[in-house]
Amino acid sequence: MTPSLPLLAVTALVTGLLGAPDREVSPVGDVVEHVAGHASGTYWTPQRMARAVPIGLLGGLQRITAARPGAPSALPAAPPGSVLPSVARAALPPAARAVLAPGQAASRSTATTRTTRASRTARTRQAAAMPPATTSGTRWAAGGSVTRTTGRVFLTLNGVDFSCSASAVRSANRDLVATAGHCVKDGAGDWAENWTFVPGYDEGRQPYGAFPARRMFVAGPWSRSGNDDYDVGMVAVDDLDGQHLTDLVGGQPIAFDPPRSRRTYGFGFPADPPYDGERLLYCAGVPHGDPQGQTRDQGLRCDLTAGASGGPWLSGFDPVSGRGTLTSVSSFKYSNDHRTMYGPYFGSAVRDLFRTAERA
Repeated sequence: MTPSLPLLAVTALVTGLLGAPDREVSPVGDVVEHVAGHASGTYWTPQRMARAVPIGLLGGLQRITAARPGAPSALPAAPPGSVLPSVARAALPPAARAVLAPGQAASRSTATTRTTRASRTARTRQAAAMPPATTSGTRWAAGGSVTRTTGRVFLTLNGVDFSCSASAVRSANRDLVATAGHCVKDGAGDWAENWTFVPGYDEGRQPYGAFPARRMFVAGPWSRSGNDDYDVGMVAVDDLDGQHLTDLVGGQPIAFDPPRSRRTYGFGFPADPPYDGERLLYCAGVPHGDPQGQTRDQGLRCDLTAGASGGPWLSGFDPVSGRGTLTSVSSFKYSNDHRTMYGPYFGSAVRDLFRTAERA
């Protein structure tokens, strides 16, 4: 467990959750599976979702926080990410210009100047509509696939309702969600219950419905000791009215053993002040190694708060389409560095986790 000092109050986890016994399943590697207890279809009311407490970002049990009141996001909304049409440039051939009267030439010159100004304005607007490629926290307003594949997770631990973030992933079963391990199981402690994924969540709206968990998976080292190098969870969800998750919203592809220090976009729904969990935000930049040497994780400059846990880190991300490759998830922050979010490196253990979960 990564040593870090408590920043937020801790809720003790002392009781077990109902459900089938945990079992080691090893079609590939060291993986622990849990058969999820289904949430009642009426459990996650809008009121319960609004009251859910964001799971914290410090190590181990310190992630589980007591309730704190939310606050509206202080971030301004970015301009829409629509691509503006380009302005065509009219050019007359030399022969046509030769027969123009002086008045016509002046008119043509004025029209050309106006067209050039319009073109510059269109290019300026288009550039302004593109989201920044480096930011420590900005609302995502450019649309694209990421707005459908990213969503909020609602779960219960020890009778307390919590929220996290997660992403739909391309998989063989078409039902897989990737998130942080601590959004699925509290390290060596309890598994979550009432676990539900809401893709495309936006200010209370659930445009694609809510998908409850049916089977949960974490890596053995996370389940046994809460090792932050393995803070990844995979959850196979039920279909919705016969429709698989990724058939409905799509899924981001996942990669393993990726090159380090590649430009990365991290998404999530931070719900601790100054954010309120109602909108999708993102960070973007080039991640670096853990300077404290406590993990093999990478750090990304990011001001997102609790509730962003489990949100996807996408490399090779295209802001226009909203597609990238999942190479990590938001995991933790050190108590002496609140400006940096860390995410686990997707090596062989995460590959084994994914291959096991996508067969569920």
